[in-house]
Amino acid sequence: MEDKQKKTDRRTLYTRSVVKEAFLALTRTMPYDKINVTTLCKKAEISRATFYLHFDNVDDVLNQTIDDALLFSEEVQGTLLNVLDAAEGKVASGELLLPACQRIADSERYHALFMDSLVSSRILHRIAEHEREAVVPGLMARGNLSRDDAELIFRFVLHGSFAVNRSLNWQKNERWHHIQKLLAKFVTEGMKSVK
Repeated sequence: MEDKQKKTDRRTLYTRSVVKEAFLALTRTMPYDKINVTTLCKKAEISRATFYLHFDNVDDVLNQTIDDALLFSEEVQGTLLNVLDAAEGKVASGELLLPACQRIADSERYHALFMDSLVSSRILHRIAEHEREAVVPGLMARGNLSRDDAELIFRFVLHGSFAVNRSLNWQKNERWHHIQKLLAKFVTEGMKSVK
């Protein structure tokens, strides 16, 4: 049991970083479903034993890399509720208030990973797992919605936002900023109409 408690000393942090960087490098040259532990270890220049000290499998590397990309933390920011608040002028808008998938829109580091259609559903699932309980109750309260209705609106906005960003090639530019404002207004007005 003790070895399951992974220490986070410098060596551990370094090894995890090397593996995740190797993983991201591989996503630029091959689809996710072609990456295996052997290929990853070779690229990271580590042994399989070292890999398994830090990760359970390639999916574990993917999940940790997604979490890094989306800037997940214990304090939930950048949820749909923050976007609604910013659109209504209740708080100042800013990069940290963007929904999770939009915060990485201009990051070349994660570009290939977020363009891989095989990974999209996993990214969306990871975002939903992380943000559902912070967002759904707020949507319920704002729109006087049932949990089921709030959950579906959450999924609609999450999947729609991701699809829009993907169609814009995850590039933050003038078009991207225009669409983000338009979508925030669309969602804000939609929430007002269901209330």
